Amino acid sequence: MTYCVGLRLNQGLVFMSDTRTNAGVDNFSVTRKMFTWEVPDERVITVMTAGNLATTQALISLLDERSKIVSERNPTIMELPTMFQVARTVGETLREVIEQSGSEGQEAVSKFKATVILGGQIKGGKPTIFLIYPEGNFIEVTDDNPFFQIGETKYGKPILVRAYEPSMSFEDAIKLLLVSFDSTIKANLSVGLPIDIQTYTSDSFEVTDRPRIEADDEYYQTVSSSWGEALRSALTQLPPYKSE
Repeated sequence: MTYCVGLRLNQGLVFMSDTRTNAGVDNFSVTRKMFTWEVPDERVITVMTAGNLATTQALISLLDERSKIVSERNPTIMELPTMFQVARTVGETLREVIEQSGSEGQEAVSKFKATVILGGQIKGGKPTIFLIYPEGNFIEVTDDNPFFQIGETKYGKPILVRAYEPSMSFEDAIKLLLVSFDSTIKANLSVGLPIDIQTYTSDSFEVTDRPRIEADDEYYQTVSSSWGEALRSALTQLPPYKSE
């Protein structure tokens, strides 16, 4: 399984993904799930993937291969003029990979399914994020729904819903996301460290910060232990239950 989050702030975009893949409880490995393409001063496009590993790797390989081919008839993600059109192309490519992976129709979608978070900015447009489904259709972030999750989403969502503010700094957003990831990692063995992080400042058209959080990272360990202590402290301060 996987856990990835794309978050939109007033300041820009934040992406975070785990790196654990597994083929059974005794076969875990580390695989990058966040990929970025850049054209200096013109565009930044980031993709995070969840689902069948063969499908997601084929998707990334196709997008990367086609991004190097200039074509007026079939412009690539490096040439398309808007993020909406990039989302449509990524969705079409994902559906193409799934359909070519095995049998046709719903059975193929189920067996080889994958979901994608796509985010970034192209000059002339605003930074944005899309959630792309296995069928190739997609939705875009809004003020009412400012973040997307893929993979094992349920354990980390409550903290995001309660604490997210669009005015947050990148530093506070990363702290919030690490709490969300820590909750997910503790609840599900199929999500694990290292954690990849990327921030994008609006209208910068470059990515300068791509840290990776390892299991022994001192800040992550502090966040994890402090959050657990804060929860226990908050619980003791709640009024006791009294039966009628």
